[in-house]
Amino acid sequence: MDLPELLEIAQKERALEKPVQIRCCVAAGCLSANSQAVKQRLEEAVEAENLTETVEVRGVGCMRLCCQGPLVEVGSREEPLRSWGLPKWSMWRSGVGSGEECKQSLNSKLYEKVTPDDAPSIIAALNEGETTVQQGDLTHPFFTYQMPIVLENSGKIDPERIQSYIAAKGYQALYHVLREMTPNQVVDTITRSGLRGRGGAGYPTGVKWATVAKAKGDRKFVICNADEGDPGAFMDRSVLESDPHRVLEGMAIAAYAVGANQGYIYIRAEYPVAINRLQTAIRQAQRLGILGSQIFDSRFDFKIDIRIGAGAYVCGEETALMASIEGKRGTPHPRPPYPAESGLWGYPTLINNVETYANVAPIIRKGADWFANIGTSKSKGTKVFALAGKIRNTGLIEVPMGTSLKQIVEAMGGGVPNGGVVKAVQTGGPSGGCIPAAAFDSPVDYESLTQLGSMMGSGGMIVMDETTNMVDVARFFMEFCMDESCGKCIPCRVGTVQLYKLLTKISEGKASLADLELLEELCDMVKHTSLCGLGQSAPNPVFSTLRYFRDEYLVLISH
Repeated sequence: MDLPELLEIAQKERALEKPVQIRCCVAAGCLSANSQAVKQRLEEAVEAENLTETVEVRGVGCMRLCCQGPLVEVGSREEPLRSWGLPKWSMWRSGVGSGEECKQSLNSKLYEKVTPDDAPSIIAALNEGETTVQQGDLTHPFFTYQMPIVLENSGKIDPERIQSYIAAKGYQALYHVLREMTPNQVVDTITRSGLRGRGGAGYPTGVKWATVAKAKGDRKFVICNADEGDPGAFMDRSVLESDPHRVLEGMAIAAYAVGANQGYIYIRAEYPVAINRLQTAIRQAQRLGILGSQIFDSRFDFKIDIRIGAGAYVCGEETALMASIEGKRGTPHPRPPYPAESGLWGYPTLINNVETYANVAPIIRKGADWFANIGTSKSKGTKVFALAGKIRNTGLIEVPMGTSLKQIVEAMGGGVPNGGVVKAVQTGGPSGGCIPAAAFDSPVDYESLTQLGSMMGSGGMIVMDETTNMVDVARFFMEFCMDESCGKCIPCRVGTVQLYKLLTKISEGKASLADLELLEELCDMVKHTSLCGLGQSAPNPVFSTLRYFRDEYLVLISH
């Protein structure tokens, strides 16, 4: 396989595209609402109307507005179905508006909550017929405020066909890296881009890659952490379901940069659609010689295997994850040594999450400066969030770092349904914290969220309204951490149980001020003495609710 062959595949794929494209979401959320049957009925309706020469029905990945699924989008080949991206974002940031100015560039229709019986009506509408199917507003801020980099192909390409990815410039970055760049140049590009890890505290990706590249070892490994276990989070799952080849390409580039020849994707068994599409993508890439030996006729060999986890939350911690891959019980071990020095089977190991790898190919294609010009001074690029909870528009969004919580929750999310009032948003999963509405003008970046007592985490964002009891929220997350503790260290194993008991005592109105003081002391102890990130961050929801909603604790104690 060489570049002309790659470009020929892309050209043939684009030549097969029909003038009219009907894209039906077949990601897990819409599949659970019977979108596969919708797609089949659309294909039958196109055939019945003798439109097969001009109309293409394509199954695509997540179309983001998950609350309105199954989603079907109709547009033309010449006009992009959505004019996502920087021009519209810049226009909005400068205060020029976000709705009417964009309408002229949209030549597509979005149908919501589509049933199989709606298919004939949608096809009839292609010929100016009438349809009663619910239509969405593509000029809504939920769509126009997004800036997709990771989700660039999501909802557009067929995730089960490598040709569809190649037609969207897929694997060109890998070819460029193998033919025209040294490993050090790749590491330097990622470093200059300012990319930070998208799975937790935001450690600089380039620094991590450089450490692994310099490490001495007979073998090196690259691992993709796809063990997404935070309640309400579905970002990584959606990326793998919608654009699996993008992650494979990012892993291959990373492997070349650090000197690894074997990669593993660690994913939980609860993600069967993502697992199936990853397996398909790996087989397709192997058949074309894009994975395996002498990739693109170079001296670089790289193989990727999938390891399926049993769903233990603690296996999202990198040392526990590696233990699980090795066939051991998934429990963390103290650091140092860090995985970059002594990881999988004692060899230097690079671990990044799905979203981090998904950013790599665009950075190589478009340059480090392009990526570094997006976001804030310390948090570059975009971030994918899963909007959930008591909010009108639940689904997947990707926005530049520095976007305010107010813009995300109120403009994009549409606020609380039925005239409700937003009370707080919980970010970072069980490791994060609850941020009050009064702080919603704060930008979403690593440093700002930490200052607010929360964290970026993997990108879960749960909205709460005024009916939410914040003590119950803290108790829920503490119960989650208690149940998911591996039990290896006493502070986490025993401390989370005692914290849960204290929170239960408070919520039942049986606690005293002394119990509240004990709660704070115990939180501090668990945070500073636990072995791994699970225990160290378990008290965060308690800390943040005490900081911003202390009166709710005091009301329960006074009663």
